[in-house]
Amino acid sequence: MSKNLLSSAVFAGLIAGSVAALLQFLFVIPLLLEGELYETGARLHFLSDGMTQSEKGTPGLGGEWDRHIMTVVFNVISYTGYALVLVAAMGFAKAQRGLELSANSGLIWGLCGFIAVQLAPAVGLPPELPGTPAAELAPRQVWWLSTIIATAVGLSLIAFARTGLWQIAGGILILLPHLIGAPHLDTYFGVAPPELSAEFVTQSLGMAAIGWSVMGYFAGYFLSRSED
Repeated sequence: MSKNLLSSAVFAGLIAGSVAALLQFLFVIPLLLEGELYETGARLHFLSDGMTQSEKGTPGLGGEWDRHIMTVVFNVISYTGYALVLVAAMGFAKAQRGLELSANSGLIWGLCGFIAVQLAPAVGLPPELPGTPAAELAPRQVWWLSTIIATAVGLSLIAFARTGLWQIAGGILILLPHLIGAPHLDTYFGVAPPELSAEFVTQSLGMAAIGWSVMGYFAGYFLSRSED
């Protein structure tokens, strides 16, 4: 069984990581590169007289091949790691609860993973463009990790708990990090246009949702095939 889990995770991670990298090249990295222009001062949002200088038109990917290769490698490694955790959880649920494993159920697992790892933390700490001022790193990392754990445990209680009381506790656990609040600066300021930042957040989360969905789908598919 462990061999099947490992191979399913590796194949699902390779596919999802490749898809995620392609989507990032098409939709996310151009926004990231434009954000870097504002960070370096090559492009300004407002001139000294208050007139805007920003012009829509993201730069091309250019010839930074080392950086692009690292993007692909990072995505494949990240999604393979996520897939290992996901298939382990799916295997445990099957062994303990007798849940059926399939591509369709894997899709649901993948979406839940996206909610726990990407969406819930982004509610308090959304993806940031280069040069965006932020609170100290250590408190943000603690809140980010705590939110992932709380959301994952909360979703598990809602999905698998046998009593409504535990399911309610799961919902409260999901809300708890947001009731506490993520670390933030006291003021809002940055070098990039807010419209660019908003587009970067939505594109980043949208592409991550697709990546997690693909990973979950294929994790369930390969796991179910290994049982035949």
